[in-house]
Amino acid sequence: VGYGYRWLRSRLGWSAMPPQPSKYLGLFLYWFGVPLLILASLIGRDLSGGVLVAPITAWVALLVGAAFAWIWIDLGMTDERLKTYSLSGGGVVESAWTKRTQGSFLLAMMVGNTGYMGYPVILTLVGQDYFAWAVFYDLLGSTLGAYGLGVALASYYGDLQSERPWYSNLLRALLRNPALWSLLLGLTLGALRVTLPTEVATPIRAIAAPIVPLSLVMIGLQLSQLPSLRRIGRSLTCLTIKMLLVPLVVGTALMFFNITGPSRLAMVLQMAMPPAFATLVIAQAYDLDQELAVTTLALGSAGLLVTLPIWIWLFS
Repeated sequence: VGYGYRWLRSRLGWSAMPPQPSKYLGLFLYWFGVPLLILASLIGRDLSGGVLVAPITAWVALLVGAAFAWIWIDLGMTDERLKTYSLSGGGVVESAWTKRTQGSFLLAMMVGNTGYMGYPVILTLVGQDYFAWAVFYDLLGSTLGAYGLGVALASYYGDLQSERPWYSNLLRALLRNPALWSLLLGLTLGALRVTLPTEVATPIRAIAAPIVPLSLVMIGLQLSQLPSLRRIGRSLTCLTIKMLLVPLVVGTALMFFNITGPSRLAMVLQMAMPPAFATLVIAQAYDLDQELAVTTLALGSAGLLVTLPIWIWLFS
C-alpha cells in the first residue's frame, strides 16, 4: 500500500492526481486478477461445512453497524435540539447532521473493503484454507450490501436521484461482477467433482500469485489521489464503530453459535476492514457528504495497521 502511495506522489507531486495508474491496474484486477485469484483458491478445496455462515454473518454485521450508526446520529441530533432549546428557548434547529451527512455516515459504517484489502489480509494472516470464507463474505455479503441496501439508502439520503432504481443497479452490478462468476465456476467444478488437469491448474495458480501484492499497490495508488481530509472528528466516530465495536460485538456473538478458530478470525477481520472505495463512488453518484466519505476511507485504511493486531490477539 505504501509503495503505491509513495510511487504516485513522487512521480506526480502533491497536486491533483490523474486517475490513470490506479484506473488501469484496477481494471486489470477487476476483470482478470481477482477472478483468477478466487478460482485458484477454490480449486481442489473442500467447501463443505459452515462456509455459508460467512454471508449471513456479513449481513448481521452490516445491520448491526447500521443500527449503531443510526443510534449515534439520533443522539447527535437530540443533543443539538437540547442545546438549541436551552440557549434560545426553541426555534428551528440548524443541524450538522444533514441528510447527506447521515447517508455518508451510514454508508461508510456498512460497506467495508472486503475485496481488494480483505483478500490479501485473509490470505496472509489466516491462510488459503479459509480464503473461501472471505470470498463468500465479500461477494454475497459486502457486494450485495453495497449495491443493494447501500444504493437504496444513498438514493433516499442523497440530493441526486439515479436514472435507475436501486434494484436495477444491484442486478447490473452483480451481472457485471466477474469475481461472482468466478465464484460460481469454482463452486460448480467442486459440486461436480471436476478436477482440473495440472496443465490448467498450475498456470492459473501462477498467474494468481502476484494478485495479492498488486491489490495492495492499487489501494496505495487510490489513496494517493484522495484530496485533503476534513470532518475528522465525525470520521473517527464512524470508524470506531465500524472497525472496533461491530467486530467485537458480532465476533463475540459467534462464539455462542460454536463458531470459533480461524473461520471466526477470517470473518472478524472482514468486519474490521475500513470503508470500501465503493462508498466514495456511491457518495459522488448520489451527492452525499463526499468530505466525510473521503476522510473515513483514508483514516480507516491507515488505522487498519493499528486494529489488525487487536483482532489477531483476541480471536486467534
